[in-house]
Amino acid sequence: MALEIIPFDATEFLDTEESQTHLIEDAFESGDAGYIAHALGVVAKARGMSQVARDAGVTREALYKSLSEKGDPKLSTLIGVAAALGYKLTATRVDDSDAREDERRSA
Repeated sequence: MALEIIPFDATEFLDTEESQTHLIEDAFESGDAGYIAHALGVVAKARGMSQVARDAGVTREALYKSLSEKGDPKLSTLIGVAAALGYKLTATRVDDSDAREDERRSA
């Protein structure tokens, strides 16, 4: 008997704003561009990709493409999606001890 494998869909488990925020925060803390794009895409799907696309000022198809794991969204798209999801992007200076820790992890 063949084993049936069902694709995992994270959107089924991200049904609260808190769980969505945790995913987005984790993605940004990782510094991995692919993970950030993917996390925003997962949250956008959980909230309704068509509405997020409209609110961000891009087409739904372009949003799917740019927020895939292999996507590389333009900064304007990233800012628009973040705003559509209720977030704003900010920059925080990394102190020297954080920078050294990041270098050790990537070595």
